[in-house]
Amino acid sequence: MSESTSGRGTAVAEQPGTGPMVRVEDLRRSYGEGAAAVHALRGVSFEVPRGELVALKGRSGSGKTTLLNLVGGLDRPDGGRITVDSTDLADLGEEGLLALRRDRIGFIFQSFGLIPILSAAENVGVPMRLRKADPRERDARVELLLALVGLGDHAQQRPGELSGGQQQRVAIARALANRPALLIADEPTGQLDAETGLAVMELLRAVVRSEGVTALVATHDTQLLGLADRVLELSDGRIIDHG
Repeated sequence: MSESTSGRGTAVAEQPGTGPMVRVEDLRRSYGEGAAAVHALRGVSFEVPRGELVALKGRSGSGKTTLLNLVGGLDRPDGGRITVDSTDLADLGEEGLLALRRDRIGFIFQSFGLIPILSAAENVGVPMRLRKADPRERDARVELLLALVGLGDHAQQRPGELSGGQQQRVAIARALANRPALLIADEPTGQLDAETGLAVMELLRAVVRSEGVTALVATHDTQLLGLADRVLELSDGRIIDHG
């Protein structure tokens, strides 16, 4: 194995597909300056093993969304190190981060983020269109994913014709379109009632098993935490529990 210094001291580089899916070391992120600065993350360190569903809990303002944005390459930290699927994010420029988000990370948001004028099938197929996937391969993958999330009979319906739970299922299928190694979900059940939210979380757990992906899910719902393989608790920008 090779070594990488990258200005942080000598570290042994991992081979692709080995080690934890996510490794975060002494991560720091602040907004603003001086006395008015908000310290969103204050030296956060943890690992997410491959093939696990890890829940991230904490009150509003604890730093959950900031942390997910950093792990997903949507933002840059002020200090510390993030490794995703054996890739050090500090080594990637904007094009590299774009490729990482497109090819190896799937995002699921509280607001669903579906395109209103497209059908469920078309929404799921968008990430594969961006990669210029073969149309036959794309259509087969869309059909498989909609069946996986229990919406095979709703492929031609638009988001406005679906319930909130069904829209989130479409969003999960879309996040899986390009066979990501990592799923990042920010309060994916936040707009759903308790029963529907539990069903969506159970679906996420089943997807982790069937698709062989890893998931990092932020949630404040204590009922859903029991479905995770492990729970990390954030408070005031610090990890206080690695349960």
